[in-house]
Amino acid sequence: MSLLVTGSVGIDTVQTPYGVNKDCIGGSAVYFSLAASFFTDVKFVGAIGDDCPFDLPELFSGKPVDLKGLEVRPGSKTFRWSGSYEGDMNEARTDAVELNILAEQPPTVPERFRGCEFVFLANTAPALQMKLLDQLESHSFVAADTMNLWIETANDDLKQLLQHIDLLVLNDGEAKLLTGQHNLISAANGILEMGPQFVIIKKGEHGSMLHDKQGNIFLLPAFPATVVIDPTGAGDSFAGGMMGFLSESGAIDVITLRNAMVYGTVMASFTIGDFSIHGIKTATREMIDERFDRLRKITQF
Repeated sequence: MSLLVTGSVGIDTVQTPYGVNKDCIGGSAVYFSLAASFFTDVKFVGAIGDDCPFDLPELFSGKPVDLKGLEVRPGSKTFRWSGSYEGDMNEARTDAVELNILAEQPPTVPERFRGCEFVFLANTAPALQMKLLDQLESHSFVAADTMNLWIETANDDLKQLLQHIDLLVLNDGEAKLLTGQHNLISAANGILEMGPQFVIIKKGEHGSMLHDKQGNIFLLPAFPATVVIDPTGAGDSFAGGMMGFLSESGAIDVITLRNAMVYGTVMASFTIGDFSIHGIKTATREMIDERFDRLRKITQF
């Protein structure tokens, strides 16, 4: 089945204990699409300014990523983000951010993209996510990501969005902030009451958890990586692997969602192994399936 993603393309500067990577490619839609492309065709919707130094057609060459939804806007500037990590590197510190094109109107979804069965609204302002969703004619499963900034500054818009999606993906700190609950089980239940059928809460090095309105709970550890060089994009790669597998499977049920989360966790494990997109670009489907099997074996009891 078809999968559409809307999100950012970014110019990132990242500092970790392993060094500094300046003006590298980033953005939620980029990481998502690279991860999802191992499983399914991806329809890419995003916008960049005419200052963007990256050749996206070259980046996705040979991959089933359709860039007909990529807009290059003359006179606009591409989204920029600078961040740094310390200690266990579970949380990024934002050192500088320039929304630039992300503060403008969202891109237009091409006509032939509007009937995709699976949709992922990557991390942007909730009002923009709603405008993008409103352009779609039909869809069977919509997931979205969010962040602390929108919870704090656009809470009403976010809660409106939650009434129109099936799955929300966010981290543990964001879940607590959104609901005011310190217990993650209570936070998950609070989010489900806001509208989605499913919620996935990411816990960094401690894995992730799935809750649904039928009371099902699934806890998954992170992949046992020995070296974390750059966590940037790990959450977007998780979402890409997960949604890519769901699209490939064409099913939405608890078992399929659990397997999708495992594939998402595996894709994130490649991303954190190097700066920017270099880790995930080294992956092959054979390597991905090997890590899937390894994670399955170490979680059986």
